[in-house]
Amino acid sequence: MKKIAVFLVLLLCSFGYGQTKGMFSKDPIVNLENFQKQKVYFGYYLGFNSFDFKIDYKTVGPDIQTKKSTGFNVGIVGDLKLQEYINLRFEPGLYYTKRDLNYPNFSREIDRIREVNSTYIHFPLLLKFSSLRTGNIRPYLVGGVSATLNLSSNSKSIDDNSQQRFRVKPWTTNYEVGLGIDIFSEYFIFSPSIRGLIGINDELIRDNDPNSPWTGNIQSLKSRAILINFTFH
Repeated sequence: MKKIAVFLVLLLCSFGYGQTKGMFSKDPIVNLENFQKQKVYFGYYLGFNSFDFKIDYKTVGPDIQTKKSTGFNVGIVGDLKLQEYINLRFEPGLYYTKRDLNYPNFSREIDRIREVNSTYIHFPLLLKFSSLRTGNIRPYLVGGVSATLNLSSNSKSIDDNSQQRFRVKPWTTNYEVGLGIDIFSEYFIFSPSIRGLIGINDELIRDNDPNSPWTGNIQSLKSRAILINFTFH
């Protein structure tokens, strides 16, 4: 995920340099000059994610370690212009990610490791605050809320961690905030962005035993994530 973030920064710098160079040329070409005047437009995105858990405990004890991996995102974008510099965006998508929870108080791996595979249908509703357009680039900030349906939550299972089944709630809500840049090419807009996701509600479904060594000491379990998307309009 760090390599992907570094690649995104280098990509932004490369495009920014090229667009700035063109802006100060003798006859700068402004691409898609009237595009931002549209009231409504659509697009799609592809991207990557890295999900983590923020775990709060009831009492002091060994911390549960989370091993993250890089997942992928795909979805569509609907954009409604509210004002010259403010847009309302709806970006439903499919997100896949995987996290491994390591419980250090167990010696056997079958008890110590819990794989949490998540397939999310993600529904973000965001406000986009754009700056003035400079040549063919336009930076922006974005923020809002989202709801997520986890298709792999195991919420309906009667088995719990004593049968190697980790369960979470199917629906969660989140805050999201990030930044990006619109790069206007001759035929389309390429918009790389990076965003942070902060879970609001506790996702954990406790085991049937209230003193379970897997869930008994957890006060709350909430998702945290970094989302990198490449959007095309």
